[in-house]
Amino acid sequence: MQDKVVLVTGGARGIGAAMAAAFAAAGAKVMVTDVLKDVGLATVETIRQAGGQADFVEHDVRDEAAWEAAVAATVRNFGTLTTVVNNAGIEISAPIAELPIEVLDRLMSVNVRGLALGMKHGMRAMRPGGAAGKGGAILNLSSLAQLSASPGTGAYAATKAAVDRLTKVGAVEGGKFGWNIRVNCLYPGLIQTEMLEGLLRQQVRMGFFQNDEQVADYVVDHTPLGRLGTVQDIANAALFLCSDLASFVTGVGLSVDGGIALT
Repeated sequence: MQDKVVLVTGGARGIGAAMAAAFAAAGAKVMVTDVLKDVGLATVETIRQAGGQADFVEHDVRDEAAWEAAVAATVRNFGTLTTVVNNAGIEISAPIAELPIEVLDRLMSVNVRGLALGMKHGMRAMRPGGAAGKGGAILNLSSLAQLSASPGTGAYAATKAAVDRLTKVGAVEGGKFGWNIRVNCLYPGLIQTEMLEGLLRQQVRMGFFQNDEQVADYVVDHTPLGRLGTVQDIANAALFLCSDLASFVTGVGLSVDGGIALT
């Protein structure tokens, strides 16, 4: 990742922070963006203390002007932009018959609108004539949820299916238009994060399991590799897809789920 400049949304904590740290450790300059300013600044400081180069921009991915400012700040601070990682996202569970429309709107605004804006402004910056103008890579975070059907995840899964389709179309456009922009996505499985903890609690509240431990045991029992995933598992896959080792890889959705989608 030497000479790469990576913008990571939702980079303050969890998977985003792990990816930002992995990119920096591999030699990239990293712009961490998030709505969580204090946490984001702390993540950047941790990266710097480890010898990496990083900076932070407060950034609501739903806001187009905020996207323009984040991209401009990245190019201004680091000289270019080669990689955009659209990681920011939220998860809210509810059975379809009980789904509040405002919940659907919120999921769509962050997971689809926010990501589409990231692709739009990443591509504009990296295509010929853009602020960076030398091509690059976009990595989108989809989910295992769009590959399988679980009760209560319909709205969330729908947004992540949209991410998958945006990735495929973006890959075609990034290549066919002569921009030399690769677009791929990851399907994280059940990863040990605060988001997963919230998902487990929601599954219990909906009555599908008696407690969080029962949900976790069920997941592990149905995962061929026999464990939950870690944020580093996702960071390692992201590092490959955003690096020059994947220079002939585009339009791919890579499952990082311990094989649970197979069962």
